Amino acid sequence: MRVEELTAKILKNNPKMDNYQLAIAVGKRMDELLNGATSKLNIDPKSIKAADLALMEIAEGLIVVDGFVDTEK
Repeated sequence: MRVEELTAKILKNNPKMDNYQLAIAVGKRMDELLNGATSKLNIDPKSIKAADLALMEIAEGLIVVDGFVDTEK
């Protein structure tokens, strides 16, 4: 999926989150990945940019962004 599609999917599934909050979440997860955290996806982290991997993990719901996820689904 393209970055725009992933972003739209995340924002659609989390109406309490905006672009700026998503950028912060992606940045924090990207830092974790760059500092040695293992990916929650079955993807080689060396074959993809850390920011794209972080965005994919959030889009798949593997990373929960506290305070912005709608738990009343």
